[in-house]
Amino acid sequence: MQKNTYGFIGLGLIGGSLAGNLRKQDRDCRIMAYTRTRSTLENAKKEGLIDEICSGPDDPLFSGCSCIFLCAPVENNIAALRELKKILSPECLLTDVGSVKGTIHREVERLSLEAQFVGGHPMTGSEQSGLANAQNHLFENAYYILTPTRLVPREWTQRLFEFARSLKAIPMIMDWTEHDRITAAISHLPHLIASALVNTVHDLDNEDQHMKMIAAGGFRDITRIASSSPEMWEQICVDNHANISDVMDVFLDQLIRARDHMCSGDGGYINRMFAASSEYRDSFSFASSGPVKKMHIIYCDVIDENGAIATIATILAVHGISIKNIRIVHNREHDQGALAIEFYKEEAMDSAVRILRHHRYVVSKND
Repeated sequence: MQKNTYGFIGLGLIGGSLAGNLRKQDRDCRIMAYTRTRSTLENAKKEGLIDEICSGPDDPLFSGCSCIFLCAPVENNIAALRELKKILSPECLLTDVGSVKGTIHREVERLSLEAQFVGGHPMTGSEQSGLANAQNHLFENAYYILTPTRLVPREWTQRLFEFARSLKAIPMIMDWTEHDRITAAISHLPHLIASALVNTVHDLDNEDQHMKMIAAGGFRDITRIASSSPEMWEQICVDNHANISDVMDVFLDQLIRARDHMCSGDGGYINRMFAASSEYRDSFSFASSGPVKKMHIIYCDVIDENGAIATIATILAVHGISIKNIRIVHNREHDQGALAIEFYKEEAMDSAVRILRHHRYVVSKND
């Protein structure tokens, strides 16, 4: 993006990370922001992330922006749009970071702001939220979807495209209707499935909670995203309900057919089902981050003796490798080692595999 003045509505994990990248790329740019929590703004200004604190979306300071990023929850962004319209310069590019595009695109059209809006969805995130957890590298190798309106100038879309590239993200341009259909299948439905699966185990478990105790391996990995923000996913599911419902119908049909063939003893169908899914999944490229973020985990066989875990942690620390999480695997039905070690980056994981194998450990990666 060109040297300019930028505005932010919302300054959490995504907004803060975007602002940090803008500041890193151009120390002389001006950044102003509004978010509901005053202390967040004060801390951001104290740390030099922003230059001006705005009193609200209709603050006259926003009228001087060449680009405004809407980084609050979707409903808040829509409310902000109505206020921004009062003071917005016609030369200002508007963009957002929401994971559902239909709601805001329809509001942009209603407000006659189509000539100024390019929807955006950086498909990234973190287990942690808020400005304190913002990271400049958050967008690296993640898809950054852009959904321009029919009326916005092509060069404005290109500005955002190049900005996404500068973040080391992978920019893609598509229609907002296609975006919402795709994310319904690859992001929104998986979160619903994970939540439903966890609640199923909760409802079926006994008083001694043996299911909860034993749950690990595939169950843990497939349900990890069930811990996501309830407030955020409430809004996503309601906003994109039509697409999610359509995808859910197909999924439920798959489950019902699997149940019927299983109960009738048709092992051939079950075999073909797993073979087809295995072949298709193996064709995926996991080089970039999708909406369900990839975990960088290795499994290591260790002998149950005093200091075994400390020895591995020390070996990795000596080589400057940071560990995100480490745990003992009690249920090894679907895992390949007694110790699971998670890393922040794939490069650290690959280095750990090489180093531990050099020290004669049996190590496998979570692919």
